[in-house]
Amino acid sequence: MYKINDKEYPCSVALTVDIFNDKWKLSIIWNLLSEEKRFKDLHKSISKITQKTLTVKLKELEEKNIIHREVFAQVPPKVVYSLTPAGERLRPVFKDMYNWGISYVEEHGEITEDHECCEIEISKKIGLRK
Repeated sequence: MYKINDKEYPCSVALTVDIFNDKWKLSIIWNLLSEEKRFKDLHKSISKITQKTLTVKLKELEEKNIIHREVFAQVPPKVVYSLTPAGERLRPVFKDMYNWGISYVEEHGEITEDHECCEIEISKKIGLRK
């Protein structure tokens, strides 16, 4: 049994699924892999997320110690989000997801447009080597 903050899990997979239980959290982490970002920059880079949802998901990830929120004492206020060491340890998970996605599309679909720009951005985030 695994226990975190008085919540028990039967296995580590159940714990992991509980932490990443929606579509937005992985998108937030993905966007923080390359660099720290301010709220407005995260909001711009994650299509279709509302400001309210982004605020809630950032707070949840901060409570789970996946991201760090740093507030700078200045006017106007500046808040920057970055990955914690626990968040950084997700980098190889994203690399495995990338490789799984490629093999899945090769087996069940096709790559229909030029993806070199995407590959360059992915390389920066997860360290792909061609």
